[in-house]
Amino acid sequence: MQRRSFLKQTIQGALLPSILSGMSVKAFGNSAFLQSLSGADNDHVLVLIQLAGGNDGLNTIIPLEFYSDYNRIRSNIAIPENRVLALNNNLKSGLHPSMTGMQQMYNEEKLCAIQAVGYPSPNGSHFRSMDIWLTGADTEQYLSTGWAGRYLNHQYPNYPVGFPNDAMPDPLALQIGSVLSPVFLSPTGFDALAIDESLNFYNLIDAIQDPTPNTPSGVELTYLRTIARQTNKYAEVIKTAAAKVTQQAAYPADNYLAAQLKAVAKLVAGGLKTKIYMVGMGGFDTHAGQVNGGNPLTGNHSGLLKQVSEAITAFTKDLQFLGVSKRVLGMTFSEFGRRMQSNGSLGTDHGAAQPVFLFGDSVKQGVLGKNPDMPATGQAIDNVPMQYDFRSVYSTILRDWFCLPPQDVDSVLLKNYQYLPVIKSTACNMDLQELNNLGNNLITNYPNPFNASTKITFKTTGGHTLVQIFDTAGKRIATLADQVYAAAGTYTVTFNADVLPGGVYYARLQNGSLQQVRPMLKVRG
Repeated sequence: MQRRSFLKQTIQGALLPSILSGMSVKAFGNSAFLQSLSGADNDHVLVLIQLAGGNDGLNTIIPLEFYSDYNRIRSNIAIPENRVLALNNNLKSGLHPSMTGMQQMYNEEKLCAIQAVGYPSPNGSHFRSMDIWLTGADTEQYLSTGWAGRYLNHQYPNYPVGFPNDAMPDPLALQIGSVLSPVFLSPTGFDALAIDESLNFYNLIDAIQDPTPNTPSGVELTYLRTIARQTNKYAEVIKTAAAKVTQQAAYPADNYLAAQLKAVAKLVAGGLKTKIYMVGMGGFDTHAGQVNGGNPLTGNHSGLLKQVSEAITAFTKDLQFLGVSKRVLGMTFSEFGRRMQSNGSLGTDHGAAQPVFLFGDSVKQGVLGKNPDMPATGQAIDNVPMQYDFRSVYSTILRDWFCLPPQDVDSVLLKNYQYLPVIKSTACNMDLQELNNLGNNLITNYPNPFNASTKITFKTTGGHTLVQIFDTAGKRIATLADQVYAAAGTYTVTFNADVLPGGVYYARLQNGSLQQVRPMLKVRG
């Protein structure tokens, strides 16, 4: 990568001086995900909440319909069935007992959960997996821009020249916190530069600066000074917006995530046109001590989920108090989930698919997707099988929240991804309940169990249809169908598995908003 290109990727964000009650704010102008959102002609705001470390999905959304299997594979950390928080109109799943606030949000139709979100052939590295989530890359694909950067470069080719301006006087995105989030990482480093208040850049902002040499280094220095001038202008509008809000609803004390979200609510209500905010907390890498021995209702994971639930609940109530709740959509995510089976250290190891929560006035209440089947002959390496590609969540947000035309969404994400009817403004003619009630016959196989091969039969409503095979670790073994079908119908393909070891495999069907996962068992001949 050329030196100037590297500089552009690593200094797009600037750490502003501490201006919100001791909390630093980073302004991002041309980040790969963020600037695409400015193209939408609405006042919608997206708040991303990163749960760093890999959140354990099976102890976050407990599969009540398979409770005996759940308890069998993780008996030393399983949540007691009578303590799982019930959800309205959902007898199959419940929430961790620490999430009472988010249970209330769900029951008030302000929370949606998407089961088993991941990507094919997951990577178990924290850094690589987060890079995949943030750039929208495939497992073996390394992208030098964020997942929306392809669209952003087309939308604002001259950035930072001319920004801020009358059309967008405010930062396109803000991160609350003193450490740059991995959301701005690329394979070559950070997409942002933290500019601490101790740096003497105010003379540059006031145009008191030495002349730059007519060399490549001089060009780079000019670019850095442009970013510095922007940063100060952004600092002023941020302080002005924050000053407009003098009263907010109550937030829990000693909760870092809540403090970040309180600052976001202040800026949204203060009138910033900023499209996206980034907050986060760590601690979810729960290899050991996920629960306290003898009491699975306590321990690290319980405390973390309590903080998340209380922070998001307070934030939602504050947005309502400030009269801006209809503008905001929130999303939680982690770099991966955890394994199905617990380990001997009262914890769980790096896994794959995870639940993603969306919250706000405009989400559709429900749990999209089914509880994962847990094989009776399970192994320690078994992952929760992926049901939804994480880029399908991005696709839906871009389309239904930021109003990008579907063809532009496909261009931005480099492929066509599944569309999920989880936001109320959707034009989709199926809701979550209809999707989940379609039954278990969309994809079947015979024989099952099988030896060398099995026939997989699937139904499609027409349009793009995908049939993939995964092993229990989440590795993609084969793609049996990936094409557009002109008409609805039933089709059969053959899965040849003669060279594969015996064990459980998953056949996954994706067709428009529909998906279904079918467990299959291969036995030795």
